[in-house]
Amino acid sequence: MLNETPVLAPDGLPYRLITLRNEAGMVVTLMDWGATLLSARVPMTDGSVRETLLGCASPEQYVEQTAFLGASVGRYANRIAKSRFELDGVRFDLLPSQGENQLHGGPDGFDKRRWRILQQNDGEALLALDSPDGDQGFPGNCAATVHYRLTADNRIAIEYRATVDKPCPVNLTNHAYFNLDGNCSDVRQHRLQLLAQSYLPVDEMGIPHEGLKAVAGTSFDFRTTKAIAQDFLADDDQRKVNGYDHAFLLDTQGDLSKPAAQLWSADEKLQMTVYTTAPALQFYSGNFLEGTPAREDGEYRVWQGLALESEFLPDSPNHAEWPQPDCVLRPGEEYVSVTEYHFIAR
Repeated sequence: MLNETPVLAPDGLPYRLITLRNEAGMVVTLMDWGATLLSARVPMTDGSVRETLLGCASPEQYVEQTAFLGASVGRYANRIAKSRFELDGVRFDLLPSQGENQLHGGPDGFDKRRWRILQQNDGEALLALDSPDGDQGFPGNCAATVHYRLTADNRIAIEYRATVDKPCPVNLTNHAYFNLDGNCSDVRQHRLQLLAQSYLPVDEMGIPHEGLKAVAGTSFDFRTTKAIAQDFLADDDQRKVNGYDHAFLLDTQGDLSKPAAQLWSADEKLQMTVYTTAPALQFYSGNFLEGTPAREDGEYRVWQGLALESEFLPDSPNHAEWPQPDCVLRPGEEYVSVTEYHFIAR
C-alpha cells in the first residue's frame, strides 16, 4: 500500500483542524488557515443533524475559492473605495483586490494566513495572528485574536480583539455563509428579520455612493419578517449587485443582549438569531456564489447561501460622518467585536 502524501497549506505545513462539541449534540469544525469556520452541525428535534454552513469538501479547496467561505477577514472587512484613505492628515494607499478597490483586507488578507492556535478544548478555541506594519498598505503592527466558543444552548460565539502601535482602521468579521435547510436549496426561500431602520446603497462595485437611506417603503425593509424572495431584485439598488449585498445600520447599536437579526429555514424547523456588538450587518444573498467548490454536489450556484457579516459600514475610513463608532483603532486602545449565532430547532 502506498503512503498518501498529506495535502499541505500554501506555507508548506499541514492544515490543523479543531472540533468543538456540546452536550446538546452540536458539532462545530474550524481550521487554523484563515481562522475559518468549516462546519456547524445542529441537532434537530426529530433526531437528525443539519449542516448549516456552506463549505468545501477538503481544506485545500478553501485556498482555491474566492467567496471567503467561513473565513476571518481583515485587517478591514468589506470595501475601501479606490484602496485609499486619509488618517491624521496622511494618505495611505492600500493594495487593491477587487478592481481599483480593496475588499476584505487586500489580496493577502487575514483569510489567507495561518493563525496560531493558542488554546483549544471541546468548547472553545483561541487563535492569534500578527500583521506587520505596511501589511496590504495598512499602517502599524496589528495583533489580532479570535475566540470561538460553542455554548450549551447551541450558540457559536465569535470574539475578535486587536491592538495596534499606529492609528489604523480595524474591522474584523467572520464570513460564514448559512443555509438553514441543510442542503443546496435556494436560500431566498428563507425568512429574514433585520432590525435596522436604514441601509447603505452601493454602486455596481459595492461602493457606497449616496449615504444611508431609510428602509421604509423599500425592498430593504426587513423590520417585519418576510421571505427574502418577496422583494428580490425589485429595485435598482439590488439589481446593481444581483441581489442583496448591502450593509444595514442596526437598531441594537452594540447591545449584545438584543437580537440584531433572525433567520428561519424554508421548512421553519430551524431558526438562527444573530446578536452582535458591531454597528452594522452586511446582508449578502450569495449573488456571485456560482462555481464555488461545494462540500457535496460539485459547486454552489447563486443564492444557495447567505452571509450576515457583523462589521462597520463599508468604506468607513472615508466617511467619518456616518452615525457609528469610529473605525480607527489607536495605540493604547483595544478593538473588540463580539457576534453570536444562536441556533434553535423547532
